[in-house]
Amino acid sequence: MDRVDVTIVGAGVVGLAVARVLARSGREVVVIEKEPGIGRHTSSRNSEVIHAGIYYRPGSRKARLCVAGRHALYRYCEDNEISHRRLGKLLVATRDEEIPILEKLCAQAEQNGVDDLSWLDAAELHALEPTLAGVRALHSPSTGILSSDELMRALRRDAETAGAQFALGTTVLGGRVVEHGIVLSTGGNGAATLLAATVVNAAGPWAPSVARSIQGVPAATIPAAYFAKGHYASLRGRAPFSRLVYPVPVPGGLGVHYTLDLGGQARFGPDVTWVDGVDYSFDESRVAAFYNTIRRYYPALADGDLSPGYTGVRPKIVPAGAPDADFVIQGPAVHGVPGLVNLFGIESPGLTASLALADEVRLLLDL
Repeated sequence: MDRVDVTIVGAGVVGLAVARVLARSGREVVVIEKEPGIGRHTSSRNSEVIHAGIYYRPGSRKARLCVAGRHALYRYCEDNEISHRRLGKLLVATRDEEIPILEKLCAQAEQNGVDDLSWLDAAELHALEPTLAGVRALHSPSTGILSSDELMRALRRDAETAGAQFALGTTVLGGRVVEHGIVLSTGGNGAATLLAATVVNAAGPWAPSVARSIQGVPAATIPAAYFAKGHYASLRGRAPFSRLVYPVPVPGGLGVHYTLDLGGQARFGPDVTWVDGVDYSFDESRVAAFYNTIRRYYPALADGDLSPGYTGVRPKIVPAGAPDADFVIQGPAVHGVPGLVNLFGIESPGLTASLALADEVRLLLDL
């Protein structure tokens, strides 16, 4: 049986960030990833937005780690020449009835430490983005975009430089808690039996099932898994706005918003569909429903301007209709298993918060 110090399950952006920080602190790290490459799921199937920290309940982990992670992520992108742009975002009320929602979000953002928001009236909004319809808007200048692929490759490079090893195409089949750690059985390219002193479960949508596969982890501490699928549509032709544009949030997500990639390609999404598992098939019939939603803030959108893009799945730990759950970073004080950290419900703003999430895991393991 092979003995390792730290095993990280999952090579998405959070698993990679944890691998980097633990390897650089002197830990022996092995990352197990079931896919043949890194970041094939939630980390690469999103809007690639660096969030400011507007949407999250004050005092929550999402709020705190989004703000801290945003600052850290901009520094990391600059230091490592990762493609990114601080475009700014407009959060738009298209009807007077939506203004109180913006006012509540503004107050909440200020409590979270977002100190650079400004209000725009309809005329000011039109001056910034002439084709954007709205009665009032919040401008967030610290919101941006980045290349998630470049970010993840940089995190992997840093982790490997510090000695971390990667076992790609390797699946965790199960495990059991023993006296000196956790025994994990793996299959695929890296079929083996490992005894790990520390296990960080960063398996994204599959984190609850990984936890359930380890004998000795109390079932009552493992949340159920739910899946919210989002479709993204690409816009044909020239991008109409130079900033990101978000409507007021909807249950399960932030609404069908407008983003740009680093090449200037405009896209809209995601919508929200609750599904039974991770499924990236694209239901082209859903694109038709985008038009009415988008025309509330972009009335010039013409029939036929949208084409199918891609999909992503949010790893939820609460069902449809329930208030959004906070990030769960669960250590031995909760489940009683020494050396085990479970990361549950790491959805948006997980990309923005990734470096701060990794620091949180390191601090938990240092206790």
